[in-house]
Amino acid sequence: MLKCFHKRSLIEAGCDEAGRGCYAGPVFAAAVILPKRFKHPLLNDSKQLKECERDELRPIIEKQALAYSVAMVDVEEIDRINILRASLKAMHIAIEQLSLTPGFLLIDGNYFTPYKETPHKCVIKGDATYASIAAASILAKTYRDAYMKKLHEEYPYYSWHTNKGYGTEEHRVAIEAHGVCKYHRRSFNIMQQGLTLFQNSTLPVASQEEMDANTTFSDESPIIYQTDL
Repeated sequence: MLKCFHKRSLIEAGCDEAGRGCYAGPVFAAAVILPKRFKHPLLNDSKQLKECERDELRPIIEKQALAYSVAMVDVEEIDRINILRASLKAMHIAIEQLSLTPGFLLIDGNYFTPYKETPHKCVIKGDATYASIAAASILAKTYRDAYMKKLHEEYPYYSWHTNKGYGTEEHRVAIEAHGVCKYHRRSFNIMQQGLTLFQNSTLPVASQEEMDANTTFSDESPIIYQTDL
């Protein structure tokens, strides 16, 4: 069962990202402040949920959260500063946009750069530990999935409506046939020579199961998809 909070006396925000390992598309992050007693039978790590379950939970989280925010950092910025820094930047933007100021941050994973002077705790598998992180993982994932479906309309041959930019075999074959586009992450070294696809590459190929589990905006113009109600 997910923990409702880490420190009862503080306003806590759970934070998580989505799309860090993708070949294409932006990285998203969410920050969510839930009521201390918030519970829902479906709420869990987004990687453990079906897409339809994540979609069902999204409006519930948005309605019942005390505050929430979802932010994205685009491909150009990912390539400029690297994916780790871009993921942390997206988290910072999401936290900054919350209408309530959190007194404590719960971060999924094992690394975070401090946000101002707000204390934080990094939690490995935090999205399967704390409700607020699980909620953040669901918002980040659902918003990013919706965004990649829109990009699919512009570049349908990459099948981003299903693979969401992850390195599935289908996606890799499409890159071999069509090359990379402006939404692919050049810093990931997807292409080795011209448009030759991954010859002798050690980049991992995501299975459909892994993809389901995981499934340009400068400092001056960050795109914030949603803040609290």
